Amino acid sequence: MNPARLAGLLLLAVLAGAAALAGALVHAVWFPGGLLLALAGTAAVCVGGSLLFGTRGGAAVPAVAWALTVLLLIMWSRPEGDLLFGAAVSTYAYLYVGMIIGVVCATVRPPGPPRFRRPADPGGSPQ
Repeated sequence: MNPARLAGLLLLAVLAGAAALAGALVHAVWFPGGLLLALAGTAAVCVGGSLLFGTRGGAAVPAVAWALTVLLLIMWSRPEGDLLFGAAVSTYAYLYVGMIIGVVCATVRPPGPPRFRRPADPGGSPQ
């Protein structure tokens, strides 16, 4: 693991945290458009990481960062009793569908040529 790759994964984690915070603020505002926008941001970070790095880890890091950020935002409340997430259908849809998106992106093989392919025998000799 070289430092550039580590810095890229850290940047993806920060972007996933920003997408989680933005989604938390937008998902209930313009229902269902805000919910779809928040979920599209989550999918964009996870799929973008998978395509950028070409591995499942490129999608797993932002998915975990997104989930941890959302779980921290769920527990956060102000002294006045205000919560960032209310008890609404859009909140539960954002949480569960966002986690499903992260799991699917982290488990599906990224597109591209297979990494470990045995080269063809150019001579055609039997082995």
